Amino acid sequence: MALINTLMVCTGNVCRSPMAEGLLTSRLAGKGGMGVGSCGIAALVGKPATDEAIEVMRQHGLNIGAHRARQLDAQVLRDFELVLVMERGQRTWILDEIPLARGRVHLLGRWRGDLEIPDPYRKGMAAFEHAYELIDQCVGDWADRMA
Repeated sequence: MALINTLMVCTGNVCRSPMAEGLLTSRLAGKGGMGVGSCGIAALVGKPATDEAIEVMRQHGLNIGAHRARQLDAQVLRDFELVLVMERGQRTWILDEIPLARGRVHLLGRWRGDLEIPDPYRKGMAAFEHAYELIDQCVGDWADRMA
């Protein structure tokens, strides 16, 4: 699989998708020819990543402090060949609302038996650490196939 523009999607775009964006960007750094972004299907537009998401990423040497949430729409989607979602319901929403996405939307956990990444929002640091671990593993699966 060649390097392609990849969009990470979750619900609010303040926890899982910014972490996934940061991880994939880091894993593919220096490879060129690709872009990584993130959005939410019900984004908290303009809000930064949660303090917990920022802290978990900081503990792993990554900085997502500049992130600001944005809403997924057809215009944003046009810039990405691959869309990776955290939950099956997000995939369904995208395909219902933005039919041009057909064929491009997959679970981030596709290579792990269609694993869904649970939402850690307002569930404490342990939930964020667990989400980070799952996201890191799943991003690794995709990065291995992209590079």
